[in-house]
Amino acid sequence: MTNPNHKLSLSRQAELLGISRGSLYYEPRPVSEDDLRLMHRIDESHMDYPFAGRRMMKGLLRQEGFTPGGCMWPPA
Repeated sequence: MTNPNHKLSLSRQAELLGISRGSLYYEPRPVSEDDLRLMHRIDESHMDYPFAGRRMMKGLLRQEGFTPGGCMWPPA
C-alpha cells in the first residue's frame, strides 16, 4: 500500500490514501492465551444466555473464577 522508498513522503502517501500517518507505523500485538480463553468463554456464555447483558455476564464470569480488570482468567 505504501512504500517508504517512494519519492513521495509517507505523510503525502497517507494523505492520498485517506489514512492517518500514525497507522503506517502500527504493528499489531498478538493476543494473549488468557485473553483468547476469556473471549471464547464469553462467546460460549452468550450462546447459552443470549439475553444476558453486561451485568449478568459479569456475574456469570465471576462464578467461574474470573475477576474484574487485570488478569481475567483464573490461574491454571
